[in-house]
Amino acid sequence: MNVSQTMETEEEFLTCLYIKLYHPLQSCKGLYGLLPLGTKIKHSGDDPLRLGRDAQACTFALVDVRVSRKQLALHAYRTPQSPDMLFTIQNLSQKGRLAVNSSALGYLERMDLPDKALIRFGEYEMLIIRESGEAKGSFEVEFEVLTVPPSRETCTSVPSMTPVMETGSRVINSFPGELKSWPTWPS
Repeated sequence: MNVSQTMETEEEFLTCLYIKLYHPLQSCKGLYGLLPLGTKIKHSGDDPLRLGRDAQACTFALVDVRVSRKQLALHAYRTPQSPDMLFTIQNLSQKGRLAVNSSALGYLERMDLPDKALIRFGEYEMLIIRESGEAKGSFEVEFEVLTVPPSRETCTSVPSMTPVMETGSRVINSFPGELKSWPTWPS
C-alpha cells in the first residue's frame, strides 16, 4: 500500500465564510490594505477569528483608527447533532456597538451566527455568508469589498406604496422586517 493511501487527509471541501465589507469612505482610504481580498485563507477551527484595528492581536485588521483594537471574534463550533461547522459572533469592543441582523450585542456578548448575517459596527456593514463544507478541523474565509451597502442588497421587499387620489400623497403599507426591527441605540 502506498503512503498517500494510508495518510489521513483533511476533507476537500472546507466550510467557507464569505465576508463582504462596505464603508461609505472606502474609496478615499486604504481601509482594507491589510486584508487578503479575493483569496481564500484557511483558518483553524479551534482558534477564534478576530477582526479589529490591531494587526498583532487580530487575525485580520482594518486600517481605521475608529475601529476598536479588537472589534469582534468569530468562534467555530460543532454539535453532536450536525456535521456542519457553525459559528458564534462575539463583540470584543468595550466602546463600539455591534449589531447582528436586528440584535445588538454588548461587550463580550455573543450569539449564534445565522447562515447569512448583516453585521454593523461604526460605519461598517459586513455581510457574512456561511457555505457548508465537510472539514471538521478548519474552515476558509474570503474577503470582498462591496460598492453598495449590503443592507440595500439584503432588503428583499420594497415598501408597497398606494396612491391616494384625493390628496395625491402616498401611504406606506409595509416595511421590510429589517427596517422595522433595527435596534435603537441608547444615548
